Amino acid sequence: MFSLLLVIIYVAFISLGLPDSLLGSAWPVMHEEMGAPMSYAGIVSMIIAGGTIISSLMSDKLTRKLGAGLVTAVSVAMTATALFGFSLSGAFWQLCLWAIPYGLGAGAVDAALNNFVALHYAARHMSWLHCFWGLGASISPYIMGFCLTGGYGWHAGYRTVGIVQVVLTVVLFVTLPLWRQKVKEQEEARESAAHLPVYKAIRIKGVPCVLLAFFGYCAMETTAGLWASSYLVEYRGVDAETAAMFASLFYLGITFGRFLNGFVADRLGDKLLVRLGVIVVLVRIVLLGIPVGNNAVALAGLVVIGVGGAPIYPSIIHATPINFGAENSQSIVGIQMASAYVGSTFMPPLFGAIAGSSHIGAYPIYLGVFAVLMLVMTERLNRVLSK
Repeated sequence: MFSLLLVIIYVAFISLGLPDSLLGSAWPVMHEEMGAPMSYAGIVSMIIAGGTIISSLMSDKLTRKLGAGLVTAVSVAMTATALFGFSLSGAFWQLCLWAIPYGLGAGAVDAALNNFVALHYAARHMSWLHCFWGLGASISPYIMGFCLTGGYGWHAGYRTVGIVQVVLTVVLFVTLPLWRQKVKEQEEARESAAHLPVYKAIRIKGVPCVLLAFFGYCAMETTAGLWASSYLVEYRGVDAETAAMFASLFYLGITFGRFLNGFVADRLGDKLLVRLGVIVVLVRIVLLGIPVGNNAVALAGLVVIGVGGAPIYPSIIHATPINFGAENSQSIVGIQMASAYVGSTFMPPLFGAIAGSSHIGAYPIYLGVFAVLMLVMTERLNRVLSK
């Protein structure tokens, strides 16, 4: 019975990743049809990000009241509704309207599922959970591409993913008893624990460190992925096709790395995996920036940054109940998600502004700043918790 629930959770995380790549894949066509400037994709992304931050911060209160299963089901239903709303939109303002439930649903399900797995399953399942997110994010561009090249239009791409989300919503509501059985004992232990407000959560010893580490990781990951091709082409002189291929391999490296990490996570432990991951990322960022004539080292460095960084995100989340207590984990995981979204939303555009005013050659230095932040904060967290 528990294995069936785990399969449902994995599928839910695939569905969480599915919508994340749709806007980028479809926007070149969408903005022309709607008469919106190319840059307006950033507005839609910001609205979605704002919703995810708000719902992540509310996740503790929602999950305590409704339970992780119902929060997940309702959140996926909200996302499905938003996707159908996107598919019916004919004007830019309509996209902005539907982006609100899109973001609110995504943030709530992300925080609820991450905390649920951290509480109830081994470290390997957390790594594989995020591997399945990468699978979903990789599939959706192919769905949109098929709809565009087949003459069905971007509306059909959103509608197709929306149908998948509707099916999952039905499955989640039908299987709610499985969630309740799994959490019964743990919920009984938490009955006496009150909701932990954000202002109290950040005062817990070590929480500011983990929030800054999370912020640094997501800032580094999203900046690395967004600007990889531009750096390789404009600064390293790599041809556009090769640069695009290696930029996509960066994300495949993250997905494959999390798959492999699942086989060793229980044996090595969260703390060691985070430390090794950050060190590998730092070394490969240095190699990425070495000014040598042969670009092979830089190209390989980009892929290994993805593989090296793979265990950091899931391992930090999985360690949350151990580090801060099961009674506090949902609130802290929600704040971690919010911190992650802030890093992934605002830091890549900031680098774009820096590159525009100075030089895109600052790319490895910018990534290195966040990698060092991760290293300092995770090691400080270890020292604080060991006292």
